This record gives sequence, structure tokens and C-alpha cells, in this order.
Amino acid sequence: MHSHHHRRHRRGRQRRSGSRRSMWGGLRGRFFGPGELRLALLSLLAEGPKHGYELMKQLEARSGGLYRASAGSVYPTLQQLEDEGLARSESRDGKRVYQLTDEGEQVVADEERDIRRIWRRADEWGDWSYASRPEAWEVVRPAMELAKAALRAVAREDAEQEEIDRVREILERARREIDAGRRD
Repeated sequence: MHSHHHRRHRRGRQRRSGSRRSMWGGLRGRFFGPGELRLALLSLLAEGPKHGYELMKQLEARSGGLYRASAGSVYPTLQQLEDEGLARSESRDGKRVYQLTDEGEQVVADEERDIRRIWRRADEWGDWSYASRPEAWEVVRPAMELAKAALRAVAREDAEQEEIDRVREILERARREIDAGRRD
């Protein structure tokens, strides 16, 4: 009995927090694959000198709010870029401002394809920042149950195209009905 109460209390506390960390859990931590945060920072610095906080805010904005970079990931990566000779920093108005070196600009040029892929993926995710609002949690479970039912229906080996088309139409109709009733 005691452990059940403890689990319920812990879950309730997470739900009330409304933070993206509790909402997205591991997803947020995996927005960038290995080495991609480094490339993302290089590409942002290629647009001009920036301080760390500015880079963190731009990463969050470019990821549609799904990835909120921490100082514990950004600053060590910036230090790594300095150690590699790809960026340099100087103090301006009490803030450490980073900019690319010629070598850093060359890496951005060399890795252009991978950098484009990172930002294309970010664009495809769209803006999910609204999903961190507590009100959004009221529909997470029914939405996930709907998604599971749809996937179960079409993931069978014997699923026919007609069934797949029917499930797709149901989901598209539900989305249209929800969008039509939305007050902007």
C-alpha cells in the first residue's frame, strides 16, 4: 500500500510541474545525436558572434521548444570548440562572446550537409513549445491511446491497404475536427 501511494504521489508531482523535462523525458535529451550539438553550435556561430545564453535560446527556438540546452552541455562544448581551435572567445560587457575562427568556418563549410540535416529535422518537428502547458497534459493519454490503436490496426502482417487508408482517414478527420473547433 505504501509503495503504491508513493508512486502516485511522485507521478502527480511530475504532472503538476508542467516542465518540458518531465513531459518529454528522454526525447529532449536525444534531440541532437552524437556530435550534432557541436555542429549546431558551429552553425549558429557562423551567423555571427554570440554569448552562451544566446546560443542556448537559439537552440531552443530552432528546435521548436523541444530542446532546452543546458549550460552543462553548451559551455563544455564551447570549450571543446576553443580547444580544437574552431572558436575563440573574449569578454564583452561582462559576457563571454564566442566566434568562429577560420578553421571553424572551414568545418562549417565541410559539414554543411550534416548541418542542413540537423536544422531540416528541427524544422520538421515544428513548434511544440505549446505542449509544455499543463492544459496540454489533459489530452496526452487519450492522444497516445488513439495513436496506439491506429498503429496496432495497421502494424499487423495481414493489414490490407484498405485498413491502412481507413485508419489514416479517421486520424485525418479527427485532426480536421479538432483544428476546426480551435479558437485562435
